[in-house]
Amino acid sequence: MHARSSLSEDQREAAVAWFEKGIADSAAARFLGVSRGPVKLLYRRWKIHGRGALVAKPTRQAYSFEFKLALVERFVAGETAPDLAAEVGLSSPVLLKTWARAYRREGADALRPKPAGRPKAPDARPSAELPELERLRRENERLRAEVAYLGKLRALRAQERR
Repeated sequence: MHARSSLSEDQREAAVAWFEKGIADSAAARFLGVSRGPVKLLYRRWKIHGRGALVAKPTRQAYSFEFKLALVERFVAGETAPDLAAEVGLSSPVLLKTWARAYRREGADALRPKPAGRPKAPDARPSAELPELERLRRENERLRAEVAYLGKLRALRAQERR
């Protein structure tokens, strides 16, 4: 089960037992004396996975571009998110809706995997790739900044001595 859930293990077991008897999320939350939000999330997972909703997946799953694109195209064509999520074993229909939103906003490329980490700076090319003139200009600029800094430092020290 999710580590962030506010329900205890016993409460989750009891809620699933209520679901299996035909009791929906709001009534199960009242019977358990807890807020409806976590029970509602558990209910949604239970509708897809059955008793498997009580078992947490050990790692976060990564899906290929082709898999995402095929699912999103079926969703956009009119199939429902819960049905598709149950068919392919997604953890939640919300994941499919998120992919569809990105697909509508940015096209198919939005579903491609993104590189992890902070993007590289545009000027972070190795110095061997830069033309000699560009390298010398940058060095000149750096040296001018260094001279200006040292001049200001010298002026501040001179003021302190007065």
